[in-house]
Amino acid sequence: MRRLDRYIGSTVFIAIIAVLGIITGLALLFAFIDELNDVQGAYTLWGAVSYVGLTAPQRVYDMLPMAALIGCLVGLGSLASHSELTIIRAAGVSIRRIVWAVMKPMLVLMLLGILVGEYLAPWTSSMAQANRSLAQSVDKAQSSKHGMWHRQGDEYIHINAVQPGGKLTGVTRYVFDDQQRLLRSSFAQQALYQDGYWLLEDVVYTDLQERSTSTAKASSERWDVEISPQLLSTVVMEPDNLPITGLWRYANYLKEQGLNANRYWLAFWVKVLQPVVTAALVLMAISFVFGPLRSVTLGQRVFTGVVVGFVFRIAQDLLGPASLVFGFAPIVAVLLPALICAMCGFWLLRRAG
Repeated sequence: MRRLDRYIGSTVFIAIIAVLGIITGLALLFAFIDELNDVQGAYTLWGAVSYVGLTAPQRVYDMLPMAALIGCLVGLGSLASHSELTIIRAAGVSIRRIVWAVMKPMLVLMLLGILVGEYLAPWTSSMAQANRSLAQSVDKAQSSKHGMWHRQGDEYIHINAVQPGGKLTGVTRYVFDDQQRLLRSSFAQQALYQDGYWLLEDVVYTDLQERSTSTAKASSERWDVEISPQLLSTVVMEPDNLPITGLWRYANYLKEQGLNANRYWLAFWVKVLQPVVTAALVLMAISFVFGPLRSVTLGQRVFTGVVVGFVFRIAQDLLGPASLVFGFAPIVAVLLPALICAMCGFWLLRRAG
């Protein structure tokens, strides 16, 4: 029986990996084509290739649920097409046992997905964004397209690029008085994080008086500001690219500041519940093979998997923003589509059994 479990599990696992490779490859190709629009100046074609390559782990992580759905349909469907599932059932193997045989390799994939989403994908995505922002901000005092803004007191700060390891590139600061009149602006080529403060390098100042301006330069300057590298690495990245621990810390930080953190809670629950969502989609795929798709062609199974996957993704994409607009819990927006899929899967399996 263990040999049978390994055979079913390996067939489904290979199918999922193949599907994951195909859809991730297509996603990378479309991303590269889209990135070609930004190729200019210091941001070269090789820079675009590097950026797309570094975002590959994040795309693999995002595509895993859909790949599990389609791969399960393909793997079990191939067994059904060769009457192997019929023979297995005739030998007295229950549907519950087949479901468990499929779920065992899925547990491995889920664990790998969690590791990629928590450790590898955030690091490579941060590198990709930092390298692109750095290249696109060359010879620019302020890059508005990929930079970030931050306010502390009467000081407004713009940073062109945030690099891993506590390094900032292109730091522009604007200091205002109580009447919101600009008093001073400065630009530093880079800033390095020391023990609790930032060290600005190659700084140029412009002081504004009522009828004149004056400029000055400094090779370095200590900058005391309540911005840590960890906080900056969280702020500059999209919530979907952050690790679970980073989302948890920043969402609680926003809550302590009295700010709305629902966007980050939504991304947090999407990542935490991804194994549950994947399992629900796999369960529905298994029920399709034993139910409505028992005797259809492989192409029809793939088409059905793609349609169901897109409908599920659209439902999640609609419910997520709806939770932000209407104020219901983000966890509901993530769990509801998965629960519907799981209920449909259980119902179809009961009918097939």
